[in-house]
Amino acid sequence: MYPEPSSPELDVFKERAAGPARPSHTPLRPTWCCRTDGQPWPCGEARLLLRVEYEHNRTGLPIYLAGLMCEAMRDLYHLNPHDAPTPPALFSRFLAWTRPATAPSGPPIMQLWSRKTGL
Repeated sequence: MYPEPSSPELDVFKERAAGPARPSHTPLRPTWCCRTDGQPWPCGEARLLLRVEYEHNRTGLPIYLAGLMCEAMRDLYHLNPHDAPTPPALFSRFLAWTRPATAPSGPPIMQLWSRKTGL
């Protein structure tokens, strides 16, 4: 006999199936490590979750992360100014992965020009 869809037994079953609550992949400040896996934030899982969350707001994601990058710079340089990540490293960590990996658009002549000039 299976529990009814709205029964308390089913709720207990769902809680047990879900397992223990794990912390989300959010930054632990001021070190900016992931609360779940200890990797530099945003970790791989956090990036996936952020992409899903901002799926319909592609411009909002880099804007949000740029603000967090500024906060991370302040925190990390305050903790240890001589051993903090460089600005290019923080850019790669927070923002570079948000750019779409697509080929240049436009007429073929523009694609050739952009390859030749590097723009």
